Amino acid sequence: MSQICISDSDDSDAFEWDTDGEAEPSSVAALRNFDAPGPSTLDANECVKRKASFDLVKEYVGMGFLEEHVLKGIEKVGHSDADELLNHLLTYQLPGDDCVSNFSTSGCAPLSVEEGSDDDFYFDWESDEDAGGREPNSDGSGNEDILQEMVDKDEKIKFLQEMGFPGDEVDRTITRCGVNASMDVLIDSIHASQHQATNRCFDSFGGREKAKVMEESKNKRKLYGGRAQGSQPRRRLDGSQVNSMRLPNPMKGFSLPNDRHRLPPVNRRLPDEAKGRPFFYYENVAQAPKDTWRRISDTLYGIEPEFVDSQYICATARKRGYIHNLPIENRLRLPLPPQTILETFPHYEKWWPKWDSRRKFNCLQTVKAPATVTEWIHRDLATLSSPPPPSVQKRVIYQCKKWNLVWTGKNIAVPLEADEMEKLLGFPVNHTRGVSKTDQYKSLGNSFQIDTVTYHLSVLKRMFPNGMTVLSLFSGIGGAEVALQRLGIRLKAVVSVEKSEVNRRILKAWWGQTEQQGTLIEFDDVENLSKEEIEYHTRRLGGFDLVIGGSPCNNLAGSNRHHRVGLQGKESCLFFQYFRILGVVKSVMATMREEGDTRY
Repeated sequence: MSQICISDSDDSDAFEWDTDGEAEPSSVAALRNFDAPGPSTLDANECVKRKASFDLVKEYVGMGFLEEHVLKGIEKVGHSDADELLNHLLTYQLPGDDCVSNFSTSGCAPLSVEEGSDDDFYFDWESDEDAGGREPNSDGSGNEDILQEMVDKDEKIKFLQEMGFPGDEVDRTITRCGVNASMDVLIDSIHASQHQATNRCFDSFGGREKAKVMEESKNKRKLYGGRAQGSQPRRRLDGSQVNSMRLPNPMKGFSLPNDRHRLPPVNRRLPDEAKGRPFFYYENVAQAPKDTWRRISDTLYGIEPEFVDSQYICATARKRGYIHNLPIENRLRLPLPPQTILETFPHYEKWWPKWDSRRKFNCLQTVKAPATVTEWIHRDLATLSSPPPPSVQKRVIYQCKKWNLVWTGKNIAVPLEADEMEKLLGFPVNHTRGVSKTDQYKSLGNSFQIDTVTYHLSVLKRMFPNGMTVLSLFSGIGGAEVALQRLGIRLKAVVSVEKSEVNRRILKAWWGQTEQQGTLIEFDDVENLSKEEIEYHTRRLGGFDLVIGGSPCNNLAGSNRHHRVGLQGKESCLFFQYFRILGVVKSVMATMREEGDTRY
């Protein structure tokens, strides 16, 4: 039986870090002679490629990397993926090491990492990015916004290739015009470059060629969904209309438990088939592939998602979408956790550099920073004056944001410990204690942010004074159960479905430690939970008051650029198991009501 992981960020064995194509060749001589006088033997496309590489070399040299290392990195991984290039550069020894002064054409060997150690060089990025870029008044803390340009670029490349444009030409055009350029601009630019050589040779036909370019661009846009004024909805290749769902910016949900963030009232209407018991609550990453949330919403009775970034509730970002049929009025005004990093961990203030302006952590990951990153930060800063040069500050802050590093000593930045992640996510102290550190990071990185979920579920406290029966799907380490217990809601019975044995062990330990008086019934796989079993437990327990869970996001998260295929992915398609099980519960409970079951 294959393991299912309810991951925000894909760190499974199937996660691939290979680039989609071969790295483009690059040479020191070619780049250095880019502006040299004399006749050029390069065509326009080659010039664009080398100009992009030349600009990239200047940027990374300005950040403090050696030019030789940058050129070697470009030759190995190409210049189209800036973050992959940066990760590769960090594997080389930095200025001040012995091998740098004796640099040869072979360069310094990348730093090796022992297989299977806790310090494995993981680069697990969870970046479920905003469609509109960085949020106002945000300190930009973390990698939630670092990968969005690459994700957007991948989607545009795929779409333009489906239109018949060559991949290399698409890549050059996006590099030239920018990843934020509209599809109309990109299409026009590609056609213009295709006809540029013809225009040079046949100036007398310039007007005719220009008209031809514009007509072809217009036809392509019309066929594949481009729009000149943005007034017409884009259409899929099969001609069906796409009803895209734009993410709000900022993500503050329907309301927040904070006077400083008063939001306008929301007028939400639920369809009849979604009203009342059982209440349901579904969660997943907000920044999924285009149209994913529209499809999820359409499947779950057309209910509008509530998008929330938990940085408005606690000291760490976590951008999530929630679809539920809970009331949104009369949520309880619950005490808020500490709002900033140093309010949460004041003991770090002594060593926190003034040039590190982070106030919030990035979304917590399922793995910790590799030792190679923390080592070069310490080595780099130890050899420099205080404060270090801006280029070094930029490089260090980038890694601190990416890996959520904290300062525990002079020039010493280290990853968060598991108990610190528990505090940020709202779990009890030592909730995950007793399992390996690797499992702790993975389980916590895949969990609910408890303060956010508790606020949403708070409307249930007055509705169920005698306790609740809960069907918990993809239970993880019991985020839903912890949230309800925090509200003082008695758990009369919980049917928990969770595939990870480690997570089941953590939930069961919490159940015993908190001396729950209700019944805990455990299943290990939503796919194996039959209709008959669902019906049996629904009738036996008198129906469920709440069906809650969040299916795996392995094929949805922005970090998983090679398998980010949406709801048809092997893991993320389990969303439809959530809907299947919810449907069976609703059907059985409707029958119970018709039969006059007094418990209903």
